Amino acid sequence: MGKIVLRLDRMMVERKMSLNELAERVGISTVNLSKIKNNKVTAIRFSTLAAICEVLACDVADVLEFRNEE
Repeated sequence: MGKIVLRLDRMMVERKMSLNELAERVGISTVNLSKIKNNKVTAIRFSTLAAICEVLACDVADVLEFRNEE
């Protein structure tokens, strides 16, 4: 079965944005954003994902990746 991997760390580096700055602009705590960044979550709200994409000026596909693990 495959899995979804969050690639937020890569986008933050490309956009030269710190965890604190992104958390503030998205409107979530740095602790929660850190969990997202480090793939320590099993779910993410669409509204949070949309806000992250808006702030980073990217597409959902830039943040999410599907890995097929057979």
